[in-house]
Amino acid sequence: MLLFEGKNEKITIGYRKRRKNFNHNTIANTSMPMTALIVILAIVILIAAFFLFLYNALVTRRNRVDESWSDIDVQLKRRHDLIPNLVESVKAYATHERQTLESVTQARANAMQAQSAGDPKALAQAENMLTSALKSLFAVSEAYPALRANENFLQLQNELTATEDKVQAARRFYNGQVRDLNTMIQKFPAVMVASTMGFKARDFFELADDSERAVPNVGAALGK
Repeated sequence: MLLFEGKNEKITIGYRKRRKNFNHNTIANTSMPMTALIVILAIVILIAAFFLFLYNALVTRRNRVDESWSDIDVQLKRRHDLIPNLVESVKAYATHERQTLESVTQARANAMQAQSAGDPKALAQAENMLTSALKSLFAVSEAYPALRANENFLQLQNELTATEDKVQAARRFYNGQVRDLNTMIQKFPAVMVASTMGFKARDFFELADDSERAVPNVGAALGK
């Protein structure tokens, strides 16, 4: 009887050892896939966070470009609004300068049409043509002393000068924002996000140089 009980006790102890080893191996085998899963999940989260960071940076730069273009749009509208009054002032003193006046009017219409289209390259070309037409207009005004002394004409000239200064300042700021956006889009890894999410390079807005301004110095027009 004692021999039988001893055998049962040995069997029970052996079973407990085997069960303990089985549970230990099961826990070890289970923890390894869990660790790998956590590592993979962490990597995915980091990649997603980095992608989101680049996307937000691109959106910020694109919005800055759009905002700076709005500033140009406002200043060009102001420029276009001044021109009809300027033409009327010249017409009152130089009625036979019909061709020059019509050239300015047509150039203004072309510039306004290009502005509505929103294409920087086409708009820059139209604005440069308008600048050339205005230069001709002011050249004509030099032949009419009474026009040069007209208070309304001089005021319009002064306002146009100030507006063109603002256009040039807005253009430089816009081109700086476009440069930053285009540079970021071309660099890795932002280029991958840009191509995937539809970000595109923007065109620069190039006007005539400051040395080729359409409006002469007001003091010179007054003969000072």
